[in-house]
Amino acid sequence: MGANGAAGESGASDRSGLLARLGTGKYLLVSTYRKDGTLVATPVWVVADGDALGVWTAADSGKVKRIRRNAEVLVGPCDLRGNPTGEQVPATAEITDAATTARYRTLIARKYGIVGRLTLLFGTLRRGADRRVGIRIALKP
Repeated sequence: MGANGAAGESGASDRSGLLARLGTGKYLLVSTYRKDGTLVATPVWVVADGDALGVWTAADSGKVKRIRRNAEVLVGPCDLRGNPTGEQVPATAEITDAATTARYRTLIARKYGIVGRLTLLFGTLRRGADRRVGIRIALKP
């Protein structure tokens, strides 16, 4: 029970604190599951999206294919190379619509500055804007 006697209040507070830390971190390690159950970890840029996290990636990437097959993922903080810097926690991922994908692009450009803008620009030039998708990640309670 929480300090005021309410069951689960401390867990919700811990979850929102973790969500805030992950959303303000520079990199997020997203681990998706192959068909055989093997985890595949990928470091990505991350933005806060209300009660969830948002990432932006190539529509034909392996992680997108794996998420379409199995929405269960593990997420946690990491460095540029994908080395975990904290605990990985269970979450659910979903591919977003075009409007949300565009919003994630804007948030990433704002958060990551000139490097983010250039990466988004070159990604769009290389693959086209419609070849990118957003992924909304919600932590499990």
